[in-house]
Amino acid sequence: MAELSTQTSSIVSKVWGLCNPLRDDGVSYGDYLEQLTYLIFLKMADEYSKPPYNRDSGIPAGCTWQDMRSLKGTELEDKYKAILETLGKQSGLLGSIFFQSSNKISKAAILKRVVDMIDGEKWVSMSSDVKGDIYEGLLQKNAEDTKSGAGQYFTPRSLIRTMVRCMRPEPGKTIADPCCGSGGFFLASQDFIANEYRETLDREQKEFLKNKTFYGTELVPTTFKLCLMNLYLHNIGDIYGDVPVKQADALLTDPGYRVDYVLTNPPFGKKSSITFTNEEGETEDEALVYNRSEFWTTSSNKQLNFVQHIYTILNSTGKAAVVVPDNVLFEGGAGETVREQLLQNTDLHTILRLPTGIFYKQGVKANVIFFDKRPASPERQTREVWIYDFRTNIHFTLKQNPMKESDLDDFVACFNPENRHQRKETWSEENPDGRWRRFTVDEIWKRDKKSLDIFWVKDKSLADLDNLPEPDVLAEDIIENLQSALEGFQALQAKLSKKSQ
Repeated sequence: MAELSTQTSSIVSKVWGLCNPLRDDGVSYGDYLEQLTYLIFLKMADEYSKPPYNRDSGIPAGCTWQDMRSLKGTELEDKYKAILETLGKQSGLLGSIFFQSSNKISKAAILKRVVDMIDGEKWVSMSSDVKGDIYEGLLQKNAEDTKSGAGQYFTPRSLIRTMVRCMRPEPGKTIADPCCGSGGFFLASQDFIANEYRETLDREQKEFLKNKTFYGTELVPTTFKLCLMNLYLHNIGDIYGDVPVKQADALLTDPGYRVDYVLTNPPFGKKSSITFTNEEGETEDEALVYNRSEFWTTSSNKQLNFVQHIYTILNSTGKAAVVVPDNVLFEGGAGETVREQLLQNTDLHTILRLPTGIFYKQGVKANVIFFDKRPASPERQTREVWIYDFRTNIHFTLKQNPMKESDLDDFVACFNPENRHQRKETWSEENPDGRWRRFTVDEIWKRDKKSLDIFWVKDKSLADLDNLPEPDVLAEDIIENLQSALEGFQALQAKLSKKSQ
C-alpha cells in the first residue's frame, strides 16, 4: 500500500497498540479487526445521526453508540452483546456486517479501552482516503501475521494497482471479483476512475461508481464482513442500499450478471474439496467437482474452475486480469482444454510472470493472465501472446525488500494500455535477456499441451556464482521451493491413499 500520512499512521498505531494486551487475552488479529469493524461502524452511524448530517442511521433504539459508550464493566459487556445480537437480525448492509457477530473481547477493561479509543476520533469527518488507509493498514498488519492465515486473502496492493492501470476501467462500466477478499481490486478500481476522470465525472457517474459498479463474492464469512466494512469506509455501497458483495461459493452457479471487467486473485491451492465425517467418525476430504453446463471441462482444480467462471460472467466484449499459479499454464488434461478454449474464444494477449516472495503464502509461483472475451466465431481469437518475464533474476521479500508499484512501471510501459496494438519487444537475438517477448498463437499451438509456461531469460545464479542473491533471499527461495514440492507430494500421497482404499 502507499505510504501512510502522519495522521493516518498515528491512528493506525493507536488502534493497533491495543493489540498486545488483546493477544495476551487470546484474541487473534482477525478477531480484533472484526470487533473494530463493529465498533467503528456504530461510531460512524452515531456521527451521521447528528448535525450537519442528521441521517437516520437505521440502527434500532437501544443499540446505538450512545447507549453503550459511557458504560463499563459487565454493563458494557452485556449491552455490547445485546447490540450485536439485535443488529445481526437487521436487513441490508447493517445485517450483513453484524450477521452472527459476537464479542470476542472477554475482558471488560480492554473492551472499555477500545470503545474509548474509537470514541476519541471523529471518523465521518476524516476523508474516505484516510479512513480507508487506516483500515487497509490494519488489514495489511493482519495479513502479515502468519499465524492468522489471513495473508491468503490479501493480494499485494502494488500488484493490484498495476493490474488496474493496465485494464484502465472506465466510468459507467461494471467490475466483478468473484473471490474479492477484503476488496482490494474494487478500491483500486474506484481510485483509478475517480482520479483519471476527476474533471469529467458527472453526478450520475459518481452515483454509478458508488452503488452499481461492483459485483463481488467472498466465501469466508469473516473476510466477507471485513470487505463490506472496507468498501463502506471507502464510500462504496450504502447502509440502505443493495450489498455489493455476496457471501457464497462463487463456483456453485452462474450468478446471472455479466460485467465489463473482472479483476481477481482466486485463492491459492489447486484442489477444491469438501470435508465430511465418515461412518467411523473420521473426517475425510473429497474432491469437489463443479458440474456447470457452460464450463468447457469438469475439474477439481479450483484455479481452472475460476478461469471458466470468469469467462462466464464477462459480457461479450468483457476484459479480465486474473492471477493464476503456474499449473494453469502447463497442466495437462483439463488444463490443456481450458488453455485451448481461451486461445480459441478470447484474445489472451498478455502474461506477466510474477516473482516469488511477494505473496504471504510461501512457495507460490504465479502469473497474471490478461484476456478479452470475443463474440462467438469459428476463427481463433488469439493471434499472439506477449509475455513479460518479471521472475528470472528478480528477488523480493515481504519485509526487507517488498515489491513496490514502481517496480512494475516497465511492465506497464511495455503493456502499453493506451494502445496495446502498438507494442514493441525488448527481446531480440541481440538482446536475449529482454523481458518482453511476443509469441504467435501458431507457435504456442505446437507446444506440448499448448503450454504457456514459457521463459527464456538465463538465470544468472546458475551461470555465475558471484551473482548469487543475498543469503536471506536465497534461503527464502529454498524454503518456497521446498514448500511447493511438499504440497505436490502431499497431493500425490492423498491420491495414492484414496486409490488404495
